[in-house]
Parts: sequence; C-alpha cells; structure tokens
Amino acid sequence: MAFKITEECIACGACEPECPNEAISEGDEYYVIDPNRCTECVGFFDKQQCAEVCPVSAPVPDPDNAETREQLLAKFRSLHPGKEPAA
Repeated sequence: MAFKITEECIACGACEPECPNEAISEGDEYYVIDPNRCTECVGFFDKQQCAEVCPVSAPVPDPDNAETREQLLAKFRSLHPGKEPAA
C-alpha cells in the first residue's frame, strides 16, 4: 500500500529528496505523499526510504491505498519505463 505522512510531521523535509518516485511534496502544514506515485520504494529499495530518514516516524502505511507487491511493481514500471527493478 502507498504510504502517507501523518500530522506528526515536523516539516523538516528530510523525506522529500529520498523518494525515488518524487511522490513527496510540501503540503500546507506538512509533507504529503501522492499515492499514485508511491511504490513503497518497491523496485528501488527493500525499505521505505521516507520512513527510514524521518526523525518522528510520520510516514506510515496508508490503509486507504492497499496494494499488493505485484501492483506496486506495475506502478514502478509505469513510472520508470525501461528501468528494471532492483533485486
């Protein structure tokens, strides 16, 4: 499932450059994740980079955007045509 950023976000911006899909942007009060671009880093990394760098654990799985690994890989392929997913 895509991740979302909770209101625990302190708007430090550490997560934005870490997202390989450019899914994270600055919102009105805190950073937000575009669920149409979030692949949970599937295709790039074993762990969600936003969650790894966040000092307050604001990025969390979004139950409203549940997706299987296969769906996340399909999204990766559509966002990055011609790129092979990392093993």
